[in-house]
Amino acid sequence: MAEKNGRKILVAVDESDESGYALSWCLKNLSNSNDTLVLIYAVQPRPVYTAMDSTGYLFTADIIANMEILSNQVAQSVIDKAKKICSDFDDQITVEAMVETGDPRDVICEMADKSKVDFLVLGSHGYGTIKRAFLGSVSNHCAHKVKCPVLIVKKPKSNDAHH
Repeated sequence: MAEKNGRKILVAVDESDESGYALSWCLKNLSNSNDTLVLIYAVQPRPVYTAMDSTGYLFTADIIANMEILSNQVAQSVIDKAKKICSDFDDQITVEAMVETGDPRDVICEMADKSKVDFLVLGSHGYGTIKRAFLGSVSNHCAHKVKCPVLIVKKPKSNDAHH
């Protein structure tokens, strides 16, 4: 198969509507059939559980294994949904997908630099100043850390959608 001369665009995906909107926006406004879209989903690292946590809950090996299975199912579901959005838009576009474990801010930045992508596309959750201070902003972190151009796509509020 001949190699495409298009760009490599990394799109961070997660369970949010904002993520799906950013991917759709990228497909409609940024990418073309010669491009390769690389979808990345970051799985939060599993906390280390002791046999009994501070609230008195007992975490057996079965419970921990089930939590791991659920986490993997969520990751696969997110990737499958994102791939479907891509194929429904343009079945000629090349789509690669990866699931990595770690803090989403670090995982996305590392993959953007390591994969030498031309663009990084992220959705914005639209957190206010207070929430962003407590939860952190993945898009803000990546915008300051990666070497490639970063496109942060903000989903319009529902009452602005028709404008």
